[in-house]
Amino acid sequence: MSVTSHVEELRRKHQSLTVAVEAAERNPGRDSLDITKMKREKMRLKEEISRLTH
Repeated sequence: MSVTSHVEELRRKHQSLTVAVEAAERNPGRDSLDITKMKREKMRLKEEISRLTH
């Protein structure tokens, strides 16, 4: 897998998590720990994308 395709896959995962976090935050019954885990994963992906593109 090339670096470019890897970065694109990471961006897709990041966007998917963004949608999931937004949906979870609108759902009052959702566990805040799950939301926190998703946000941490988003941050990890963002850092990896940044590392690979710079």
